[in-house]
Amino acid sequence: MTQACDGAEWLTVSEIVETLKVHEQTVRRWIREGELPALELGGKSGYRVRRDEFEAFLKERTTTGKAVA
Repeated sequence: MTQACDGAEWLTVSEIVETLKVHEQTVRRWIREGELPALELGGKSGYRVRRDEFEAFLKERTTTGKAVA
């Protein structure tokens, strides 16, 4: 995790992969499809995702266990 001069915490794709135990291509697909906002640094630097955006992404997908009618 890195911290920018604006105080935001940024996560790499690898950190998200490790946290969620999903495939790297899954995270990259979420980014490509606009589901997970990210900063594209280009080249081998790849993407960075703000921690608060990642937490919002998770919150949107958290189920309540209630059946949908």
